[in-house]
Amino acid sequence: MKLQILQENLEKAVNTTSRFASSRAQLPVLGNILISTRKSKIHVSSTNLEISASVQVGAKIEEEGEISVPAKIISELVANLPKETVDMVSEKEQLKVSVSGFSSTILGMNSSDFPKIPNSVDKEKSIGFQQNELVKALGQVLFATSTDETRPILTGVLFLFGKNSISLVATDGFRLSRKTLSFKMAKKVSNSVVIPKGVLGEISRTPSEEAEIYFGVQEKEKQVIFGIGDTVLTSRLLEGEYPDFEKIIPKASSIKVFLDKEEFTRAVKLASIFARESANIVRIKVLKDSINVSAESSAAGSQETKVDARVESTEKNFEIAFNYRFVEEFLHSASGEEIKVEFTSITAPGVFTDTSDSSYLHLVMPVKV
Repeated sequence: MKLQILQENLEKAVNTTSRFASSRAQLPVLGNILISTRKSKIHVSSTNLEISASVQVGAKIEEEGEISVPAKIISELVANLPKETVDMVSEKEQLKVSVSGFSSTILGMNSSDFPKIPNSVDKEKSIGFQQNELVKALGQVLFATSTDETRPILTGVLFLFGKNSISLVATDGFRLSRKTLSFKMAKKVSNSVVIPKGVLGEISRTPSEEAEIYFGVQEKEKQVIFGIGDTVLTSRLLEGEYPDFEKIIPKASSIKVFLDKEEFTRAVKLASIFARESANIVRIKVLKDSINVSAESSAAGSQETKVDARVESTEKNFEIAFNYRFVEEFLHSASGEEIKVEFTSITAPGVFTDTSDSSYLHLVMPVKV
């Protein structure tokens, strides 16, 4: 292999792929990235067997070939090179990297030991998302996924495919987020898949100048593939039965409270100072035209904030308690200026919505006090 490539292009590709290299001692090749050539481009690839990444970059190819080299060494090396044209030559299992006044030889490994991973996406068999819409939607659900590895199905996001929409659902058993994206699909991919949050979190971190992200499901291989500009991300799907979340969404409510998001957020933040000392519990009391948000701690003291509200209620002196973190994270994900909160009883989940976005729903289970 013999080629020339701009340092900034090589650095971008190596930075993206090196994040997915693994340090598993039993499979040393997973700590490497694979550099291979095809026509006028190089493909830089890596995998940790959970998530794979492949970035294609334009280069002047004089001689085709491929080699796998340690991700840590090549990424540190390239980051410190001057922003000039870099010469790369591979011979057997060595890669020589040189630029004016500098030359380095990296000991690599046989590329045949490197796992086969996809480096392109079939756009005709994929669904196209607007990148900004998908990134925003993921920001509204990812925080509600579980960190409990004993229930792996809850550590991912459910993609539920309808006729003209896709619903993204995440829950950890204490709260639930659902965001629906509406558009017409030329090809129905599947009824539903559960995608690990790891690869979804990478989508917003992966730079792309293109407006669309392409998404496809490889059902036979049980994996999902995303095309983001020059980058292809692949991940295994989570297997198992996702909980029937529809049955926990209240069909009606006896109390509706409309709040200014900024004022409500401030009240929750103030209460959290004391709630942190007492199991994160904040109380919300619904009054005639306002709510009281309060918390108390035997060690730190107590705090109460009155927030003006428009209240539609058939009940009086209703009070409910929540983990403040769950409420606060919803408020950070909402983009509108007004929040609607609905209650049915002190044991049923509170339904939190952004009045400017009817496609976004968040449930929080109450805390028994």
